[in-house]
Amino acid sequence: MEIRWTLQQFSELTNSDLYELLKLRSAIFVVEQNCVFPDMDDKDYSSYHLCGWNNEKLVAYTRLLPPGLAYENCSIGRVVTAASARSQGVGRILMKKSIEACQQLFSSHDIEIGAQLYLEQFYSSFQFKREGEVYLEDGIDHIHMRRPLH
Repeated sequence: MEIRWTLQQFSELTNSDLYELLKLRSAIFVVEQNCVFPDMDDKDYSSYHLCGWNNEKLVAYTRLLPPGLAYENCSIGRVVTAASARSQGVGRILMKKSIEACQQLFSSHDIEIGAQLYLEQFYSSFQFKREGEVYLEDGIDHIHMRRPLH
């Protein structure tokens, strides 16, 4: 699968880009995971948006939050891969590119995430380490994880 990657601040997103990323987030988090939660939390405005496009269809996405917005350090959130792109290594490429982008954008900070518990092993493979106990967020077990930036 050939993917074209874009990294944009909120103000650089086109209306179509924004529509597609909200549609993908909704398809995964609300419909697939059956989770009702306030996805549009005002953090998009201050974040960077990493999008993976295949034939003009959004198939992978993360939101990169600057230090102090969600955590003390920068953060990777809203990690999604379209069902059509799974089992092809796209999620691994997405995380690798997200970490690289954080290194470029926020060079002096660790990366923190609020990970769904069942994905702990996936994130651990990128040197994220679990911190603290399991907590419930929007009806799903989560854990806090941190990765040294370098």
